[in-house]
Amino acid sequence: MRGGAMRAVMLNGSGRYADAWHRYSETTAALAELVAEAGFTVEVADDVDGALASLTDDVALIVVNAGDPHASTPEGETAAVAEASVLEAANAALEWAIDRGIGLLAVHTAAASLHDYPAYERALGARWVRDSSWHPPIGEAAVHIVGNHAIADGLEDFTVFDERYTDFRLDDVIEPIAEHEHEGIRHPLVWAREFGHSRLVYDALGHDVRSYESAGHRALLAASLAWLARVPAPTANAR
Repeated sequence: MRGGAMRAVMLNGSGRYADAWHRYSETTAALAELVAEAGFTVEVADDVDGALASLTDDVALIVVNAGDPHASTPEGETAAVAEASVLEAANAALEWAIDRGIGLLAVHTAAASLHDYPAYERALGARWVRDSSWHPPIGEAAVHIVGNHAIADGLEDFTVFDERYTDFRLDDVIEPIAEHEHEGIRHPLVWAREFGHSRLVYDALGHDVRSYESAGHRALLAASLAWLARVPAPTANAR
C-alpha cells in the first residue's frame, strides 16, 4: 500500500456513458461512501475519457460505474465518440497505470463499458455481451460466497435487492468470489483477478441504491476494497 492518503477516481456514468435504465449519480454516491470508508480520498469524474487521460501516478484505485458508450438510446440514437486524441491519451495513461500497479473496481454495467480501451478489456476477464448476456427480473436475490480467495475470508451468504447478471462471455481466468443460482445453474456475480502488478474486482451487483442497503453486499465491497488497496500487488509476477 502506498504511504499517505490513497486517491480513488470514480468514473461516473454520464455523457456517452449514461443510459436510461441506471441512475448512476445515485449509485456513484453510495459507492463513494464505501470507498471513502475504506480509506481513499474520492474524486468523482463525470468526464470518463478525460479523467482517464489525466490519470496521475498517485491514483491508487479506479472505480468504474458507467454504461456502454456504444449502446443506442431508446430513441435509437448513439452517443458521439470521444476525440481520437483524448482516447489515445487515455489508453496510454490506463496502460501505464496497470503496468505500475493499480486497483480496479468495476461495478454492474462496467462489464459492458469502456469498449474503446484495450487495457480495460484485458483486465476485466469477462464481458457482458449484448443479445447474449441477460438477467432475471430485478428482485430479492440470494448471493452465495464461494472459493478461498482472501476477499471471501469471513464473508457469509447474503440477500440483496438487485439484478443478477447472467451468461457473461469469459475472456480469461477469473476467480469467483460470489455466485447466484438460476434454474439450478450457478453463475459468477463477483470475481477477482491479479495481473502484473495490478488487481481487479468485478461486482455485477449495484443496479440501484437498494443494492448498497444490503449489509452483506457492503461487507463484500469493504473486503474487496481492502484487497484492491494493496498494490502494486505483492504476490504478482511481472508480466
